[in-house]
Amino acid sequence: MRVAIVAESFLPNVNGVTNSVLRVLEHLHAEGHDAMVIAPGARDGQEEISDYLGFPIRRVPTVKVPLIDSLPVGVPTSVVDSELREFQPDIIHLASPFVLGAAGAFSARQLRIPAVALYQTDVAGFATKYQLSALAFGVWEWLRTIHNACQMTLAPSSLTIAELERHNIKNVRHWGRGVDAVRFHPSKRSEALREMWDPSKSKRIVGFVGRLAAEKGVHRLAALNDRDDIQLVIVGDGPERPLLEAQLPTAKFMGALGGEELAQAYASLDVFVHAGEFETFCQAIQEAQASGVPTIGPNAGGPVDLIDEGVNGYLLEVDTFIEDLPAAVDAIDSPEFGLRARASIENKTWEALCRQLMGYYEEVLESTRRVPLTILGQRPELPRWAARALGARVA
Repeated sequence: MRVAIVAESFLPNVNGVTNSVLRVLEHLHAEGHDAMVIAPGARDGQEEISDYLGFPIRRVPTVKVPLIDSLPVGVPTSVVDSELREFQPDIIHLASPFVLGAAGAFSARQLRIPAVALYQTDVAGFATKYQLSALAFGVWEWLRTIHNACQMTLAPSSLTIAELERHNIKNVRHWGRGVDAVRFHPSKRSEALREMWDPSKSKRIVGFVGRLAAEKGVHRLAALNDRDDIQLVIVGDGPERPLLEAQLPTAKFMGALGGEELAQAYASLDVFVHAGEFETFCQAIQEAQASGVPTIGPNAGGPVDLIDEGVNGYLLEVDTFIEDLPAAVDAIDSPEFGLRARASIENKTWEALCRQLMGYYEEVLESTRRVPLTILGQRPELPRWAARALGARVA
């Protein structure tokens, strides 16, 4: 099978979209399929790669979105259409399509190639969080146009599927995220690291791992600032770090970690907290659980499917998260929480998830074999503002 992936984000930017694309590419390589990636280019000072496992990476220019440094945007140039025409894929995989992915969806229609769209980023939630009225206007109309131009949409959680269906996005199926249960494991717990964080060896270590961006809600951990029995640890970097260092004056900021350092950091926590309400899945929660760490998250989005209330952690209402957080941390009071956290990820490997994805590919290919090419090639009806935005591509 020949698979073209149009990714809204990719290396060197590391996030949930990038990680899932990498796992898919690794599976395609292991199974002997052919692939290529179209993705945003590196930003200033970043090192750019031109291939991954021998699969070519074709780049488009990248621009910054005001106030959202954590959300890179690729400019949909003619490269998208020309590369897809040259590669002639059997199927097009759109990873979190919004701008670059929209160009991929419309090119797929023009080239009469079936497409699968993966909904991974809550852009509408981001727009609300950052008070970007120009972006907030028409976001769902735009997403509906992109996703309904594809033959199938995959979403990572039950709440996300329900939300997409409420906005009249068709043929939505479930596809979660796998976790590396070997790399993230309770055995990676480091007493030396814990002692570095808490020389007194008397405190519970409560932490967060992820991008330090406003939509992650890390500031809500300030509810634990005054607890003498708790040491906060923040792993990650991003535009909010200076502000968070002021808001969490007693926390240990470790910066961005990877590999074994990241695995040790996860496993060395006593409780993991993710306070952001805009996660369509929340891979960080799953990695913490694989590390044997109970988790606390918002009763919104992806965490709802990952946290079993009172079993491997707790879900808190977004509006009262700050007030409820200290009691939730105290309620995680036995080693059984960690054991149950690890047990909850036992069947969630990337191998299984990628096999499921290949099944979705085959389903789409089979269904489109029964559809006349003239139907598959029809363009979706664009909203006027969207047609003006992409006029050069869809005219």
